[in-house]
Amino acid sequence: MTVRIETDRLLLREWREGDWVGLHRAYGDLEVMRWLGAGSAADMETTAFSVGRMHAHWQQLGFGLFATELKETGELIGRIGLMRHPTWPVDEHKVEVGWTLQRTAWGHGYATEGAKASLQFGFEHVGFERIFSMTDPRNERSQSVMKKCGLTYQGEVEFGGSLEVYYAIDRAEWPPEGVALPSIEIRDE
Repeated sequence: MTVRIETDRLLLREWREGDWVGLHRAYGDLEVMRWLGAGSAADMETTAFSVGRMHAHWQQLGFGLFATELKETGELIGRIGLMRHPTWPVDEHKVEVGWTLQRTAWGHGYATEGAKASLQFGFEHVGFERIFSMTDPRNERSQSVMKKCGLTYQGEVEFGGSLEVYYAIDRAEWPPEGVALPSIEIRDE
């Protein structure tokens, strides 16, 4: 089964051979990577390895981070979706909604649009009970996306060697009141 989600402006799809070239516009940028806790931009080999890991996540678990394209141009602008963190220390719900976009895609609402679609997929199609999101406490842009998606602030936690703030939403709260959801089409191909 291959999952594709189309929103008004985005195509969220599984990873294909060669996608690391497009993703490297984000991973190869120090300004983008600093929000992921990296001290440097990734080289092409590291980006390719990351795409392989994301593809394997899909193969093993049936969900994951999507390669994210602009529908209008077909340009791969980053990754948005769900990922399991087996060592998440807070509770038994270990699935995060996350995003990493190249800088030219910042400020257009793509992260919010893709995250809402990913949450809808996670709750309504996969059946998760709770989904969280985390970021560096200084990353106000990502915290804004979390709030726009209906996630609420839960606190701070040490994770992966750094301090993170985290937000969460339960399936019982989905869809959140007052949060406009994107029109999506989910295809199992």
